[in-house]
Amino acid sequence: MVFTKESLILEHQQILQKVKRIAFEIYEQNFEEKKLVLAGIHENGYFLAQQLEQELKNISPLEIQLIEVRLHKTEPLEHEIQITPLPESLKDTAVVLVDDVLNTGKTLAYTLRVFLEKDCKKLEIATLINRHHPLYPIAATYTGYSLATTLREHIRVVQENGEWGAYLI
Repeated sequence: MVFTKESLILEHQQILQKVKRIAFEIYEQNFEEKKLVLAGIHENGYFLAQQLEQELKNISPLEIQLIEVRLHKTEPLEHEIQITPLPESLKDTAVVLVDDVLNTGKTLAYTLRVFLEKDCKKLEIATLINRHHPLYPIAATYTGYSLATTLREHIRVVQENGEWGAYLI
């Protein structure tokens, strides 16, 4: 797939700025917590969660636990959701589920069950780009960039050689 400068909607520096702002918002809403779990959805959501972890460690005393969530995005009920490392309990723990693009909310909706079963204290959602096509009752608590698109358009967030880019295709 070829990405062109014309389809670029967020360049590397802009994405880093969005991540930094989201980190500040997360800290503002969770400053009383001792521990915060960032659960990044494989693949780009996990990369973004890693960036958020770095930013949060720079600005807050919070203990951050980073976990990766893997699920089959087209057939989520047919495959088990994998969490690495799997926490024994999330009781009394705030969790922020991180993904790159919020489109219909399907991926996030199927992922919620795993965290609800672990009895987390609070469950929030952070997304770099919100496309506003909800088919599931999912809303992002933290959004880097809101972009109304048509159903035929797609957003692709790519990381190549340590550089981020978000493209409208």
